[in-house]
Amino acid sequence: MLNPFNRVRVFLIKLFNHQTINLNTMKFQNLFKTLLVTLFVVIISSCSDDDDTTFPQTSTTIAEFVASNSDYSSLLAALQKAELVETLSSTTSDFTVFAPNNAAFDAFLTGLGVTLDDLSKDDLTPILLNHVIGSEITSSQLSTGYVTNASGVSTYVNTSSGVVINGGVTVTTADIDQSNGVIHAVDKVIAVPTLLDFVTADADLSSLAGVATTDVAAALGGDTELTLLAPTNAAFGAVDLSGLSAGEVENTLLNHVIAGENLSSVLETGYGNTLATYGNTSNNLSIYINTSSGVSFNGISNVSTADVIASNGVLHVVDAVITLPTVVTFATADDTFSTLVTALTTLTPSTDFVAVLSTSGEAPAPFTVFAPTDEAFAAIMVPTDEADVAAILNYHVVAEANVRAEDLTDGTVTTLNGDVTIDASAPSVQGAGNTTASNIVANNVQAANGVIHVIDQVLLPMM
Repeated sequence: MLNPFNRVRVFLIKLFNHQTINLNTMKFQNLFKTLLVTLFVVIISSCSDDDDTTFPQTSTTIAEFVASNSDYSSLLAALQKAELVETLSSTTSDFTVFAPNNAAFDAFLTGLGVTLDDLSKDDLTPILLNHVIGSEITSSQLSTGYVTNASGVSTYVNTSSGVVINGGVTVTTADIDQSNGVIHAVDKVIAVPTLLDFVTADADLSSLAGVATTDVAAALGGDTELTLLAPTNAAFGAVDLSGLSAGEVENTLLNHVIAGENLSSVLETGYGNTLATYGNTSNNLSIYINTSSGVSFNGISNVSTADVIASNGVLHVVDAVITLPTVVTFATADDTFSTLVTALTTLTPSTDFVAVLSTSGEAPAPFTVFAPTDEAFAAIMVPTDEADVAAILNYHVVAEANVRAEDLTDGTVTTLNGDVTIDASAPSVQGAGNTTASNIVANNVQAANGVIHVIDQVLLPMM
């Protein structure tokens, strides 16, 4: 079909082929007027012929746009049932709406095995608000990353090739401007995402998606609220997991998952537990959280993107894989053990305590460590002789035993340098050279090669 300007061109050719133009001023002016009128009529007629779809002017609201287009009747019905039409009619707020058409809605409902009548207001509200952002964002303003939508859940936008939402929904028509925001037409309904959806959608988490086992994927896609510490591709590129068994890989991945939804704002410096377990037991491994400067885990992994909200919890992107911790990991991560670390390293150069206490899967592991705090060391005169320091350090370690607080019993326990006395009810532990018992102020800091109990006095052997 000829466009308006081609039609005018044809008209002019015909006109000049069939008429003799007198170039005196009056006739030229009359001809010019005739051409302008003809041009106007042809353009209006052509535009009317070529446009089959009429969009409302930008003076209409988003709700009015949806109501006036028959291809969005399912979306309109859903908005009405969820009582959200008034929200999208507001002229005091701006919105960005990813609008699925009837075909998209039909496919979504068919996939669920329901009809629109089967869904309640409570069912529809989070789904619909998952398509709404509370500010106007044109396609040129969108960038790859996460935004929070009106349901309080995150949306992952990928602009590397067009605009793709949450890894599977494509913008087909962008920037339909309205008086209270902008509409981007999409080819699917955007389901409320799970943690697994973000792992598979985010291109920078593809390595995590690639190693996720069936059980881990099921947990991340389930209904139980979790906190996922998701390492980037660069983080996975910096570690070698090839020597690990399938079970060890899965336990490493579970060491990145904490029960419950833990937003960055509620995280505090201290110990938590991951879903990874110690050996073949049900005892969960501990994780040390430090919020003194940003958020870090076990002293090796920092949060780079916080609070990606899913339907089943929260994801924090981290810059390093959180490998299974040893008792040394917690000693070096926890600032309250700085003097203990100095004693284990600088003060005892002839003994590689770090290597010994990092042993896993063979003797002398596992270990039970009674770990004195900096305050505990400050209360004594730390010996200057390396042999004396080593003797004190060995007096805090029980080899080949992972004795948790619930397994402590009254009596003596043999350390690498003699017996200490346990009072399980207190609970406390006393060295032969101590006049009073040391309180166990924190217990069951569970590593993959042993357990730490924090004490408030240094245990002294008989020297």
